[in-house]
Formats: sequence, structure tokens, C-alpha cells
Amino acid sequence: MMFRRILTLRTSNGLPFLTPGISSTSKVISRTLSEQEDIDVVEKWDLLSAVCLERHPVITKPMLDIEARYQNMLQQIEYENSMISDFEIRKQKDKSQRIQASAGKTDNIISKETIQDIEDSWEEEFKNFKFASRISEVEEDNAVVSLKRKLDKNLMLLVEQKVGNSNLWIPPQSIRRHRETMIQTAYRTVQELCGNNIKVQFYGNAPIGFYQYKYPKNIQEKGRNGAKIFYFLAKYISGDISPNVKHCWLDREELKKALHPDVRRSIAKFLLPD
Repeated sequence: MMFRRILTLRTSNGLPFLTPGISSTSKVISRTLSEQEDIDVVEKWDLLSAVCLERHPVITKPMLDIEARYQNMLQQIEYENSMISDFEIRKQKDKSQRIQASAGKTDNIISKETIQDIEDSWEEEFKNFKFASRISEVEEDNAVVSLKRKLDKNLMLLVEQKVGNSNLWIPPQSIRRHRETMIQTAYRTVQELCGNNIKVQFYGNAPIGFYQYKYPKNIQEKGRNGAKIFYFLAKYISGDISPNVKHCWLDREELKKALHPDVRRSIAKFLLPD
């Protein structure tokens, strides 16, 4: 401790080398340094990365009554202010030609029949058209492992993992390895727990949420105080989860029932509502 030795140097006649005011400061610094030598880290926390993987809505939500009436009003305004189409121009031209049909021209009749045929085919196609159901067969069977359910809502991936002595439904997570960054741990978590057949997109390299909890006393006595979990948000792009993984895709209401209350509150801070 060279710094301590310099502060306690004395002159040849035994008097302190530093002034009395500064010598008291040297005692404080010396005492602080000596106290720091005794500091030891007694708590050790496991660092984990968890991935909140979401499948965004595929179709729009059903409109409310006020939304449907507002849309009809906008469509009516657009119709009144719009210009006529090419087909309407052709139809007007055909009407003027039919007025001249008394001159003995037969090509106008052919034109008239062609336009009428087109309108009839459109009318027939409109009558036979049926909108697809907003509820898939998978949703009716309540298959929570399928991505084809609840197409108008956000779904988040949960996997069954062992936490302590219990199996819990949580976002996929794993402990950080030596020399890994937290985002690297998140990427590895997706590959190890979800498989290589799934493609996801992370929203940045920084965590979006945080949660910590302490281990039971028998584990704390071994030097591991608890776990600190850093949440990363990701978007589902394509692919399927490995069939060997117990997983489910749940909406916001279903998450409230499946997640532990403390975990749910920590995730609710950054998840956008439907």
C-alpha cells in the first residue's frame, strides 16, 4: 500500500511531513483503505435471459358498432367524391351507341351483350363469394400449441421448465454462461428450447424487463442468493416449435391464469395490451 506509506512519512526530526490538517485526512484515507481490504462478496446471483416471444395478430379485430358506422360513412363520402371508372366510361359510351342503333349498326348489339355478360358474371361471383371464418378448426378444438388460433390477438410463447422443485409455465429462459452477453444467452435460449426450425426477430440487444427472486435458505447457504432474470422481447417470423418441447401460445387473458403472479406483474410492465 504505497499510498498509505506516503501519507505517513515523517521528517528527520520526527515531526509529521504533512501539516496537521492534512495528517488527519491521511488517517481517514488509511482507515478507509484498511476497511476496503476486509470487504468480501457474500451474495452470488444467477443471471438468466428470458425471451418473451410473441406472434402478432394475423387478421384485424371485429369492428365495434360505432367503427362499422364510421367506415360506412367514409365509404359513402369516397363514393360521392370519386371519379368514374374505365368500365363506367365504356358503359356510357355503349349507351350513346345504342341510341344510334336505329342507323342499322349491329356492332353496338355485340358491345351491349359483352358489357351485360361482364356485369352478370360479376353479380354471380359476388353471390357465390363467402367470407372465411374468423375462428379456425384448431381454435374450436382449443389446441393451445397451435399458431393458427386466435388470429386477431397477440399470442406469447410459454414453455414448461423446472424452477426449483416445481415445473412452471414461463417464457423460455436459461442461465448465462461464462463470457456470454445477455443477448447471446437469449439467442441460445431460443435455439436450445425451441429448436432450429423457428425464425424470430429480437427488438434490439438490450433487455426490456427485469425480475428477481431469492432461492430457498438451503440453496442460499451454498452461496447462491437468487436469480436475476432479464427479459428480451422478440417477434415470431416463421417455423414451428420443436415437438419435444412442452409449450403453448396464450393470449393476454390466458397469461393471467398460467403465469405466477409475480412473473405476470413484471411482464405486464412492458407487454402492450390487445
